Amino acid sequence: MLDALDAVERIADPEARSRAQVQITAATRERAARWTAERAELANQMKAEGESVRGIAKRLGVKPSTVQDLLRGYKGSGKDRPRVEQEEA
Repeated sequence: MLDALDAVERIADPEARSRAQVQITAATRERAARWTAERAELANQMKAEGESVRGIAKRLGVKPSTVQDLLRGYKGSGKDRPRVEQEEA
């Protein structure tokens, strides 16, 4: 896969290189959403089978906080996370 990306960067014609980059970026966004959904489904299955968050993280090769986000259904860069209410002093 990385060889294919390197090949795009070696395209001499800037317009052709740009078109290839646009195609890759669009395909990546679509696949990333599908892959995240698959990973969330797997994390939920592992949790239901009794696996710990740290155990899931190790098995999936991600951080425990990523597993927590997957289990809570959070996506993106915090846009779907509920705000934490600050306690008044």
